[in-house]
Amino acid sequence: MDGSPPDGYSHGRMIAEQAATLDAPGGIALDARVAVPPGALAGVVVCHPHPLYGGDMDSGVVVRVAEACARHGVASLRFNFRGVGASTGSHDDGRGEQEDVLAALADLRRRLPPGARVALAGYSFGAAVATAVASGAALSGLALIAPPLRLAALRPPAGVSGPVLIVVGAEDQYCPPDALEPTREALPQATITVIEGADHFFFGSLDALAEAVGDWVAAVAA
Repeated sequence: MDGSPPDGYSHGRMIAEQAATLDAPGGIALDARVAVPPGALAGVVVCHPHPLYGGDMDSGVVVRVAEACARHGVASLRFNFRGVGASTGSHDDGRGEQEDVLAALADLRRRLPPGARVALAGYSFGAAVATAVASGAALSGLALIAPPLRLAALRPPAGVSGPVLIVVGAEDQYCPPDALEPTREALPQATITVIEGADHFFFGSLDALAEAVGDWVAAVAA
């Protein structure tokens, strides 16, 4: 467990979500939660941290992103990667997980009006997978939360037409701020936010994270 709130809750507030099952290639069924506010013209798919270390769609960070979407009238879809929780299949070291993300994006697009803006957000392992699929996914925005740059270099995604956010903690064990310098050069259009006092897990810093992500969601919606 990572200290996350129960499904759909944070600080006593419930997100208006519905359970859903997504179809991914190879007969994989993904457990998901979807919220589509009335009149929503934008949506965000949210990818969770590493499943082999307890990450799932109920991570406190993932839930905060979904809440930020709800506050701005933006649809959200969070899901469990293959082999996590009620999702079928097994962990595939980031390869099959890319297919999971594409399936989630396709599902959310079907739930929104034609031409709606669809963006992608990922936390830690989820940020790495989101980056891997971003260039070919016709995204209207990309948010990378604590991408594990100490473990793997970030390949700048091309073709993202909307706002790009990278947010990390100043004390992040896996994404120290100095590791962001090549990223600043490769993604000059990105907003890079460093949250003082926060580590990779944002314990005690979720409000600051939610503020940064909320600004990004508002920009996607605009």
